[in-house]
Amino acid sequence: MSTPPLASGPEGPQALRPLLGTVLDALAAGARARGGPLPAGGPDAVAARLRLAVGEILPEHGDPHAVHTLVRALAEGAADPAHPLCAAHLHCPPLAVAAAADLAASALNPSLDSWDQAPAASALETIVTRLAAREVHGSGPAADPDALVTTGGTESNQLALLLAREALGPTVRLVTGANAHHSLPRAAWLLGLPEPVVVPAPSGTLDPDALAGTLTRLTGPVLVAATAGTTDAGLIDPLPDIAAHCAAHGARLHIDAAYGGGLLFSGRHRSRLTGLDAADTVTLDLHKLGWQPAAAGLLTVRDAHDLTALRHRADYLNAPDDTEAGLPDLLGRSLRTTRRPDVLKLAVTLKTLGRTGLGALVDQVCARAHELAALVHEHPGLELHAPPVISTVLFRPAGAPDTTVAAVRRALLTEGRAVLGRARLDGRLWLKATLLNPATGPDDLATLLHLVAASRATLVEGHTP
Repeated sequence: MSTPPLASGPEGPQALRPLLGTVLDALAAGARARGGPLPAGGPDAVAARLRLAVGEILPEHGDPHAVHTLVRALAEGAADPAHPLCAAHLHCPPLAVAAAADLAASALNPSLDSWDQAPAASALETIVTRLAAREVHGSGPAADPDALVTTGGTESNQLALLLAREALGPTVRLVTGANAHHSLPRAAWLLGLPEPVVVPAPSGTLDPDALAGTLTRLTGPVLVAATAGTTDAGLIDPLPDIAAHCAAHGARLHIDAAYGGGLLFSGRHRSRLTGLDAADTVTLDLHKLGWQPAAAGLLTVRDAHDLTALRHRADYLNAPDDTEAGLPDLLGRSLRTTRRPDVLKLAVTLKTLGRTGLGALVDQVCARAHELAALVHEHPGLELHAPPVISTVLFRPAGAPDTTVAAVRRALLTEGRAVLGRARLDGRLWLKATLLNPATGPDDLATLLHLVAASRATLVEGHTP
């Protein structure tokens, strides 16, 4: 048996070329077979179709058609974030240029745990992380910000708590709003920190007056975690007020901007993040409002000295004499060892689109959200929760109980007709549309609302619209 061709090396591009055609054909065939934003039939039907298509996963002899078979089956059974009726989650349709760059990263396969595995990739990561840090924290003469590449918001939030613990000690108390992402209290648990203190968020954002009272009562070191873009409604905490209270009480500040951080690219919406630069650490996640294939997270730090807590020695990766001789020490740039060059797709996207191009995408999805909210407001059978802050719209069938709202969502999922999320706010269940597709148009928005209203009529009134 001949050795299968490799993706890199002198012959790599020629080996990949026909496979790319196979993959693209299979993606198109799978999308045609799916025919909508989600495969129809529900979990059992999707799993059964996949098992039938895949067959024996480890046959005695290899199958030369495996790439086409499996990619087609996965595409047929996928939720397509590029479909205008797929709008449930912070799950973006990736830019083609970013996906193409990701292919190059996979083919070259650098690992960013030592310089000799990733000479150019490590230099590129330095360029991009320094840029991200300056975007968030500024670039004044006294500034020394830096950033790490992570797998997303959860890892960034965990690292932020770890850095706070190392800076302030093991008794540091996490203070979050009731609207905070679930990864923050989970990170406190993983790190063995005291039970977090939860501050009320009665309007969906952290109450600064309640925060001030909490900080007055607490003793010992404190880390306050604010949110710029909640997962439920895309709301942004009052960052300037929170930063002022933290400064007054000597509390460290972390801001989870995994969703809202993309507003930095927009001249129109950037001001919504006023106060972000006051944070000690900030979570960004560009596989949300950045149109990157997962994973594409960042953690920025206002003071690069904080990152010394991550320093670690493994002689085969960062021997002292190698470091003294000038080889970059990469092991302290992550808690992971093997680490793929996710920075390449970020760099390609930033350079290809520029600030103006990325800002235009942000502005488009924010505008679509306002258009959807207006359509909901005008619809006699639907109720709008509130005007959108970023690109998330919460709405529900007017007068429907929560059980009906949940049933409408599940019916649309099972039929494969639309993908909407769910959020519980103000004691009621809402349908959630998260608009991250810049190509979504007014007709798509109208279709989405028609499907919701029609599904509600079918479920409640027992007739087919």
